[in-house]
Amino acid sequence: MVVGAGAGLSTSAGFTYSGQRFEQYFSDFAAKYGFRDMYSGGFYPYETPEEHWAYWSRYILINRYVDAPKPVYHDLLELVKDKDYFVLTTNVDHCFQKAGFDKRRLFYTQGDYGLWQCSRPCHQGTYDNEAVVRQMVEEQRDMRVPSELVPRCPRCGEPMSMNLRADDTFVQDEGWHAAAGRYAQFLRRHEGTRVVFLELGVGYNTPGIIKYPFWQMTARNAKAVYACVNAGQAACPAEIAKQAVCIDGDIGTVLNIYGTRTG
Repeated sequence: MVVGAGAGLSTSAGFTYSGQRFEQYFSDFAAKYGFRDMYSGGFYPYETPEEHWAYWSRYILINRYVDAPKPVYHDLLELVKDKDYFVLTTNVDHCFQKAGFDKRRLFYTQGDYGLWQCSRPCHQGTYDNEAVVRQMVEEQRDMRVPSELVPRCPRCGEPMSMNLRADDTFVQDEGWHAAAGRYAQFLRRHEGTRVVFLELGVGYNTPGIIKYPFWQMTARNAKAVYACVNAGQAACPAEIAKQAVCIDGDIGTVLNIYGTRTG
């Protein structure tokens, strides 16, 4: 089984970026700047790095180091844990590993909220940020972190940035390349065999990473099945319709129903 996971999976698990959850953690930023969701706040050009990291430290803490409100990832693990599986995901919230998935069966293609990199970047290395992020959240005042906590590259002194694929400065470190290699090896090992390509919550922002390759690999393998669960965007090409199951609905609800029937 190859699991392809997009933002809709984390949304189903309760990681929403607007509404009540946004107001709970960012009402002060919303009042000052007028944005109404976390994504907008992440791109805002703050006047100082101290304010930038006050926002981002909260953002990282609640979306990377706090567990998802709903057990959707745990339900998915129950579905696949006894199967030969691999997960390809564009999500950067690390929910798979927090839920207990084998980290050697995970490929985070777009980065990780838990990692920093040099903003230049002067080298292809990344750095765990949990300890400093927690300190930033604890010590920030008036929407600013202490200046001494503003992260800078230990090699060149330039500001650090998030290890997220936003432009051509994205760092693909040794861990990224190792995971990419394991994923490629997994696909080669199962080429032409019975495979389920399970796509969960993948939209059309970056369809070339999961959606289109899943369609193509299904079309090339008569033994393969393409299964898609997505609220409002569950579809497939006519060429693989006979090999496909598309469910328009909430992922957590679907997994819960399946678990009840099979458990």
